[in-house]
Amino acid sequence: DSPHLEVFRKKGIEVLLLTDRIDEWLMSYLTEFDGKSFVDVARGDLDLGKLDSEEDKKAQEDLAKSKEGLASRIKAALGDDVAEVRVSHRLTDSPAILAIGQGDLGLQMRQLLEASGQAVPESKPVFEFNPTHPLIEKLDAEQDMDRFGDLSRVLFDQAALAAGDSLKDPAGYVRRLNKLLLELSA
Repeated sequence: DSPHLEVFRKKGIEVLLLTDRIDEWLMSYLTEFDGKSFVDVARGDLDLGKLDSEEDKKAQEDLAKSKEGLASRIKAALGDDVAEVRVSHRLTDSPAILAIGQGDLGLQMRQLLEASGQAVPESKPVFEFNPTHPLIEKLDAEQDMDRFGDLSRVLFDQAALAAGDSLKDPAGYVRRLNKLLLELSA
């Protein structure tokens, strides 16, 4: 039930799920079948342009422009942990995802290299957010910069967990989440 699949489920497009660690390596050699190219839905450069009408594309561009300020604020809050922050057009239910940057190794390949004792090159994800999700709308309205930073970091960590990744600072995630839960219950 990956957030990366939401737009495909919504549009009724079949997706081939490859979950074994070796699959990413295999797919680097098996790039097409029966005249159809394979595309990694976790990549940040995923082009869904052919799936949308011209008016949908225009509405998405306008929405992305209107959220540039929010993207800049999130990038400032997350700092060097992300390569880029941008509006996502593939999310329907989730607030955010971490997409794989251009030329970066995917999660499965990184885990395979780590398990075999190989050096894993540093990579930073692309943080994509759903501008119409209620949590993102609340984040956009947040004026307290400390709270904004905590909320941004919680969304980043949740996106990492949803992608199957582990957290770099699990204790920090729990601390921030507990702080936010206490504020909500007050």
